[in-house]
Amino acid sequence: MASPDEPAAGAILYVVATPIGNPADLSPRAIETLRTADLIACEDTRRTGALLAAHAIRRPLLSYFEHNEERRIPEIIARLKAGARVALVTDAGTPGISDPGFRLVRAVHREALRVVAVPGPSAVAAALSIAGIPTDRFVFEGFLPSRPRARRSALEALGAERRTIVIYEAARRLGETLAQMAMAFGADREAAVIREMTKTYEETARGTLGELAARYADGRALGEVTVVVAGAPGEARAAGRGAIEVEMLVEAGLSLKDASALVARLEGRSRREIYQQALRGRTRHD
Repeated sequence: MASPDEPAAGAILYVVATPIGNPADLSPRAIETLRTADLIACEDTRRTGALLAAHAIRRPLLSYFEHNEERRIPEIIARLKAGARVALVTDAGTPGISDPGFRLVRAVHREALRVVAVPGPSAVAAALSIAGIPTDRFVFEGFLPSRPRARRSALEALGAERRTIVIYEAARRLGETLAQMAMAFGADREAAVIREMTKTYEETARGTLGELAARYADGRALGEVTVVVAGAPGEARAAGRGAIEVEMLVEAGLSLKDASALVARLEGRSRREIYQQALRGRTRHD
């Protein structure tokens, strides 16, 4: 028998990936893990219950989501220390990817308890695999900030990103987001919109950000959406960084001219070039 300070032999947190749409994508290993778990911690007990029912699995469920995680983490750790095998799932995809699952995983590690991955579906990997955009290096941004100022700052910061960019977006905001990306990154930047992956009405639309913004301007997109955007060309990196630095200095109290002059000296570029670039950026967002 384990001492009070040692975990029981069977204590394992399984991080189980579940389908992002098609129930048939649940792997045999994931099915067996869920079938033999003592407890399944899930984002929405109704959705997970439906998935389990589709595979004839009946196990105890415990809700675990962003607004109850502080209360649930000690409960789950106590169950693990008692020797339970706990499976962590999210509504769709891999737990911890753009959801609070990582906090539980971190807490379990801190208690020196075992964490095991049961890999499978991920909207990020699936979207990259079919977007037709370079995948050797990429950055995942999750959902962009909802507040306009924070959203604009996030896009400005990403404008110079050389790696492929992957984001999640709500269908109702897709047209607006694509238009904002076209302004921040350039309307000719290559991108892909992947909607309803693995479901009956799956759709992949490719084109420039300008073309995609026009296509979805009327807000007709439905379902879950992942956007993949090509990284910035080499010359855009320095230009985008300069505009961001100017805006930061202006927010700190400098005039636009003084901020442009300072950034120009630091980067060894023309003050006029920096100043005109900053003006163009402001015009796009007015």
